[in-house]
Amino acid sequence: MNTDVSSTELKRRAFLRAALSGAVMPAGLTLAADDAAAPTAAKPGVFHEAAQDLPLVEDADVIVCGAGPAGVTAAITAARAGARVRLFEWRGCLGGVWTAGLLGYFLDFNKPGFAKELRDKLDERGARANSTSTSRFCYDPEALKVLLEDLCVEAGVKFQLHTRVAAAFKEGQKLTTIVTESKSGRQAWSAPVFIDTTGDGDLGAQAGCSFEIGEAKECPCQPMSLNALLMVKDVEKLREFVRFGVPLPGENKDSEKKKRIKDALVQAGHFPSYAGATLWHVHGNLVFAMFNHEYGIKPWDAAEITAATVRARSEMQKMVAGLRGLGGPWDGIQIVATAEQIGVRDGRRITGRYTMNKDDLIQGARYDDGVTRATFGVDIHATSADHNRTAAIHATDIKVKAYDIPLRAMIAKDVDGLMMAGRCISGDFIAHASYRVTGNAVGMGEAAGVVAALAATSKRLPHEVDWSEGVAKLAAMGQRV
Repeated sequence: MNTDVSSTELKRRAFLRAALSGAVMPAGLTLAADDAAAPTAAKPGVFHEAAQDLPLVEDADVIVCGAGPAGVTAAITAARAGARVRLFEWRGCLGGVWTAGLLGYFLDFNKPGFAKELRDKLDERGARANSTSTSRFCYDPEALKVLLEDLCVEAGVKFQLHTRVAAAFKEGQKLTTIVTESKSGRQAWSAPVFIDTTGDGDLGAQAGCSFEIGEAKECPCQPMSLNALLMVKDVEKLREFVRFGVPLPGENKDSEKKKRIKDALVQAGHFPSYAGATLWHVHGNLVFAMFNHEYGIKPWDAAEITAATVRARSEMQKMVAGLRGLGGPWDGIQIVATAEQIGVRDGRRITGRYTMNKDDLIQGARYDDGVTRATFGVDIHATSADHNRTAAIHATDIKVKAYDIPLRAMIAKDVDGLMMAGRCISGDFIAHASYRVTGNAVGMGEAAGVVAALAATSKRLPHEVDWSEGVAKLAAMGQRV
């Protein structure tokens, strides 16, 4: 028997034992089919669901909904700050768009604190693509899944996968309880503070918060993309098409690489739904691919997302087969995996106590409660197939100066005890097109986590915590933003 077991592995085993020990049937809850209540009379086209008592769990100070870049950061930081934390995720892994979404690329990541910690730990595990950049780089998605699990286990975060937030309940204006749905059925959970890191603002909407979407009430939202991992025979022979972490002297620019991919796809008989099709090098002969767009899809409409996913996966297969048919450097190219989740750029933006706007970007706004500094430009993808034919990206004359994201934009205006982090914070369409990238999500998650912990453990609401307290706490933890 191998006795050389790391402390991380021991913690992981303990976490799994604890998770399984909590999976017992709550007292008083039975699942016999005979207990099903007969439906009561209702209006035509309406089914009345009978009320029921749910098991209620009250063992957390902070509940985080959504385990993407902002969510895992918020949960880990809150736990390190002394809070008891529960983290819920509807997919089968932590990481959200990084892992289930196969995003492929970290952007605006040259930040201190948890962002630097992630870079360093990816490097320790050989999981970051060879790159001289600290701001933008590729990574191994499978290694990242395990790293995020290890960090959550080490911090003491209780996370539960395959679990979706289904409802939210308030007492007065304060959010007190959420209901989740999973294989375990419907369960209720209460805590002093909640953080919405669902990306699409699902929790905020369920709690009754006002919100904005797209650039107009009926959208159009930015398009979605279903990314994929591809294997090629010899990536060096595709260097004129593929972005490498360390380009060779005189290598063609990224914009030219995109154009050459599009031209190859057209040569193969298909104009791509994303005219800026991109390939990134991961390691060896493995590459990430972003080749498609799905336009005008509402990210909270399951039927629309299903149809978009089916179309996108089919188009990806068609495009890769077309490239393979060209032979030459494309010979043998094949799909290893398509993303579990289609990538969403644009969803609900929950109304906060401040709304980020394009003037913040233009003026390079500085705020006393600025929690992280964003530098990414305004990135608005074509919102229709017709526009994509002429330009994959909307050209704007907005020159972004590095700007602060204030804590106020991450605290819900309409509901107390609720924070947001990631792309569902309060902002207009233009500002969102800049701050939505995952480096900023991590910075926001770090701030939301520490403020939520301070609020919950001192019996205050998040808006009653001054950001200077958060800065001091992070410094004391050795984790700065």
